[in-house]
Amino acid sequence: MPAKALDLSDVRTLALTLPSVEDATSPRGAAFRVGGRLLACEAIHESAEPNSLMVRVSLDERARLLVEAPDAYYVTEHYLKHPAVLVRLARLHRDALRNLLATAWLFVSEKSATTGDDRPPAKRRTQRAKPRSKRRARS
Repeated sequence: MPAKALDLSDVRTLALTLPSVEDATSPRGAAFRVGGRLLACEAIHESAEPNSLMVRVSLDERARLLVEAPDAYYVTEHYLKHPAVLVRLARLHRDALRNLLATAWLFVSEKSATTGDDRPPAKRRTQRAKPRSKRRARS
């Protein structure tokens, strides 16, 4: 008997087992974040195939996945410039999804660690540097 095709409920179950992952689902679709950064979400862009997931991975990892399993992983022009891969959930085994989400977790967590800032990028961009005083200290 073939295994049941994966869906977003499977993604939710597996994603929420990872440390600090939060369900950030909204009316736009299912989404999961770690430290305020997007980990994976329902691929809602019109270029994505139905029942696809967008997962954040490095460009090198994406290239490896596309070669390793082109029936399960793909990318459209819209996603080319982003460190992400699209996943045909129905063509992926549960263990492969678990491993992919763990890889994405490491990628997103490392990005947070290198910036030293766990806040979402939108919040970082809106904060402005304090203006420097135009007066110089007198000696």
